[in-house]
Amino acid sequence: MYAITIREPGDPDVLEWTEVPDPRPGPGEVLLEVAASAVNRADLLQRRGHYPPPPGASETLGLECSGTIAELGEGVEGWNVGDEVCALLAGGGYAEKAVVPAGQLLPVPGEVELIAAAGLPEVACTVWANVVMHAKLTEGEVLLVHGGAGGIGTHAIQVGKALGATVAVTAGSADRLESCRQLGADLTINYKEEDFVEVLKKETGGAHVILDNMGASYLSRNVDALQQDGRLVIIGMQGGVKGELNIGSLIGKRASVFAAGLRFRPLDQKAAIVADVRERLWPLVSEGAVKPIVGQVVPMAEAANAHRILEEGSVFGKVLLAAKS
Repeated sequence: MYAITIREPGDPDVLEWTEVPDPRPGPGEVLLEVAASAVNRADLLQRRGHYPPPPGASETLGLECSGTIAELGEGVEGWNVGDEVCALLAGGGYAEKAVVPAGQLLPVPGEVELIAAAGLPEVACTVWANVVMHAKLTEGEVLLVHGGAGGIGTHAIQVGKALGATVAVTAGSADRLESCRQLGADLTINYKEEDFVEVLKKETGGAHVILDNMGASYLSRNVDALQQDGRLVIIGMQGGVKGELNIGSLIGKRASVFAAGLRFRPLDQKAAIVADVRERLWPLVSEGAVKPIVGQVVPMAEAANAHRILEEGSVFGKVLLAAKS
């Protein structure tokens, strides 16, 4: 088969479409004929040599994919060869074939096209695990989503609205904010021109839940933006890794700060998240209340171009890689 390999850590040009050995499924795994994968910011870090995969995971980039089951490993039940699925991966999506633990498979929901389904597993599991399973966002609460125009952000807007929350987002341009409004965002804030804390407090009194991709640079301001009993969930470090936290402010609000990734979780935790997503979120996707937002589809062999697109920051939603053009 062919897969994207990294010649050496560096810029997008180090990505090459190379012939490599076919993977084989072990016990409890399935082999997929990959239809598409998606580009995530973690892939950009791994390409630069800063985010190696977990021990035992594929060295190939790609944290999610869609495709058709080609082979079942020993002991796999509930799935059949030929099933169209999408999958959460620890690596291996940028390839014509991928091996996936059966517990990380999801059926392609409703009327979603197979290619578009490749952009669902990572955002769905990330948003659902953090905003719903951990922070327990409920109807009537205020959800603030930083980076509302990205893959995570566009998904979180829809999930928040489907659950009956008031959704506020930050983004860096008028057109991206307008696109967020069209997805259902109630309050849009241009972080380049406005103070999100000031605007949020004025319009809503503050957030009950904040989904943050920035990390250190937003830490103290995020705490300021929380309401009483608010929950700050940090899923990214685009703004750095070390910040200062006012414990007094946190205690005064009875607030909590939680930080979590998805890739390095044990298999049983990932399977539990996938199962909850399938039970509670997938019906919303099947009925169209939550949709995959695809900004651009690029041939997988041209993954370098897809990385450039994501790094430029102009795309709205997900960048997908189609295995066959």
